[in-house]
Amino acid sequence: MKKQLLKTLVLCVFASAFSGCVTGGGPEKTSLQLQAFQRKEFSTTKKIAFASTISVFQDLGYIIKAADMETGLITAASPTKNTAFFGMHMKNTDCSAFVEDVTTNRTFVRLNFVEAREDSSGYGMKSKSDKPIMDPKVYESCFQKIQEAIFIRTNTQ
Repeated sequence: MKKQLLKTLVLCVFASAFSGCVTGGGPEKTSLQLQAFQRKEFSTTKKIAFASTISVFQDLGYIIKAADMETGLITAASPTKNTAFFGMHMKNTDCSAFVEDVTTNRTFVRLNFVEAREDSSGYGMKSKSDKPIMDPKVYESCFQKIQEAIFIRTNTQ
């Protein structure tokens, strides 16, 4: 009887300890809800939108990892910030953009920002987590800068 009670108690302690680790973060957004703040239409050519997006990423301090005008894909990452406190903790933001032609002078740009974190302990254990940035203000700010860069490029050519 005591063994059964002890097993039940231990099981309850483990269950409550691990249930605190689960984070819901609210309901997941649908693809239409994501596109509502991750995608914007610009009245310009793909070439100008693509160059403007790369320029804005660089202005914001991102390092361009890859860019392909034909596919319209741009990937970039912020510099990694390291902190050492009982192990190593590294954090940066990865971002990507997809630039596509809609018509001759109409282009869509879709952005995606992800916070990446990697932790390692002094004992060789590592963990990595990626968390999508879902704050519409982040995207609005970047789109505003892209619009300004498009305006400058369009009016200086």
